[in-house]
This record gives sequence, C-alpha cells and structure tokens, in this order.
Amino acid sequence: MNFIKKPLSDFGNYVMLMGRTFTRPDRWREFFRCYIDEVYKLGVNSILIVFIISIFIGAVITIQMQLNIMSPSLPRYTVGYAVREIVLLEFSSSIMALILAGKVGSNIASEIGTMRVTEQIDAMEIMGINSANYIILPKVVAMVTYIPVLSAFSMITGLGGAYFIALFTDIMPISTLTHGFQAFFREYYIWYALFKTLFFGFIISSVASFYGYSVKGGSREVGRASTNAVVTSSVIVLIVDVLLTTIMMG
Repeated sequence: MNFIKKPLSDFGNYVMLMGRTFTRPDRWREFFRCYIDEVYKLGVNSILIVFIISIFIGAVITIQMQLNIMSPSLPRYTVGYAVREIVLLEFSSSIMALILAGKVGSNIASEIGTMRVTEQIDAMEIMGINSANYIILPKVVAMVTYIPVLSAFSMITGLGGAYFIALFTDIMPISTLTHGFQAFFREYYIWYALFKTLFFGFIISSVASFYGYSVKGGSREVGRASTNAVVTSSVIVLIVDVLLTTIMMG
C-alpha cells in the first residue's frame, strides 16, 4: 500500500506548503525585488531556447505536412492551416510547458534543494522568516505571469519558422502558406492556449519548489529531487492539458 500512501502523503505536504507560501509578504519591496529577479532568471533566460525550438519545430511541421497532405481533394492551403492549428493549440502551450518543466523545473528544485542542504532555509526559520513565502512565492508568481509571454513568443516564432522554410525552399508558395495561416482563423484559440499556460506555469513552479523544499540529505538528494520535479510536473501538465481541452474545446 506504500505506492498509494506515499503520493497521498506528498500531496498533503504539498498543500500545506502552498498554504504557507500564499500568505501576505512581510516586506513588499523585498518581494518585488525577488519577483523581478525570478522573472529574469526563469523567464527572460528561457527566451533563447523557446526561440530555437519553436522556429525549428515550425519548419519541421511544415515539411511533414507538405509531404503527407498530398490528396487532390484538399486545397493546398491546408498545410498552412494545419501548421497554424498545431502551433497555436498545442505546441506553443503544452509542448513548450514540458520543455520548460525540464529547464525551469530542474533549476528551481536544485536551487531550493541546495538552500535546504546548506541550512539556509533553517536559518531563515530560526530568524522568524516564513521561508516558504520568501523563497517560493516570487518564483511561482514570476512563472505564472511570464509563461504566457513565452507562449505568445513561441506562437510567433513557430509560424515564423514555417514561413522561412517556405521562403528559402521550394516546398510551397509563400502566398499559399500565408493564406492557410489566415483561413478559418479563430481568435479564441489564442486565448485558450494562453489560459492553459497559467495552469502550467503554476504546476511547474510549485511542484519543483515542493521537491526542492522537501530535500533531506546531501547533494545526491538534490539531484534526485530535480529529476522527480521534472517527471512529476510533466505528468501533471499532460493530465491538466487533457482536462482543460475537454472542458474548453468540448
């Protein structure tokens, strides 16, 4: 029964930790300073990897669609339409969240875990500081508020990758691709994708913080916590993605 007891125990500890985290900061100036630092560290520093992955994925999706959609019964702009739908609905939100879970989640878990094993968190508690609020809250708020920016940037660069592969190769005419981008466009899809990222940002940052905060032992346990944070947050992101898609697109 340990395989049931352990997840339930972890979930209870996670809820209690979040209860300590989401309290009013003692010093708002210090909170905003930490928030800006976390936005730069977790968000701005992720722009490059988002750009590289999005532009190449957009190009690859275009190539694959062009090679596989060969039916004469389908209009040629179907390629651009399909690329746009894939990038907007899933890649820029769900797949990008999984990538960020690996980069940002491991970073948060290892940072907080190192603070735990070096007894910095214990020192804060002795001084009467709510360490969960001081350390975790700026990370969660920064991730939740900045991940929609990364998602929107991913949408633009993903479609940009499709445009450039058509521009520099003869895979298909630019006019046909851009017509597909515009065909049957629904603005709701953009808001749907950005709304999902709010949940994903909270999951990635809070789960990684929980595993880092709960580290017991030495440096080996910090590495294990980082791995567990990435795996757990990725699984939860996929589950929540299914639920939100069923609710919002059903």
